[in-house]
Amino acid sequence: VQLQASGGGLVQAGASLRPSCAAPGRTFSGYFTAWFRQAPGKEREFVAAIKWSDVSTYYADSVTGRFTISRDNAKNTVSLQMNSLKPEDTAVYYCAADRGMNSESVTQSGHYDYWGQGTLVTVSS
Repeated sequence: VQLQASGGGLVQAGASLRPSCAAPGRTFSGYFTAWFRQAPGKEREFVAAIKWSDVSTYYADSVTGRFTISRDNAKNTVSLQMNSLKPEDTAVYYCAADRGMNSESVTQSGHYDYWGQGTLVTVSS
């Protein structure tokens, strides 16, 4: 499954962005789809995930209440609505997908086999 992430950009603190993840020619049905991010000099970290079948969602504590992950059946995309952005949200955001996750493995990047190329989000203070 090839994933394509888009929708990053440069914004000021407090603004919003909505990156999206698509799987051209494939469906996310049956998959968990997640967003991870990696800031310069830091390890990749979990941001949010969604289970396509029942729309269960999972969030990192650092984004709970500010970010919302959602799916669009018609467009076969998964989006990450990011509100109240902070400078510490600056990172390359990657989407990932795989099957057979549980509430523990869904947050762990090593459990995902399919990754997008990343989209840069820069939040200025």
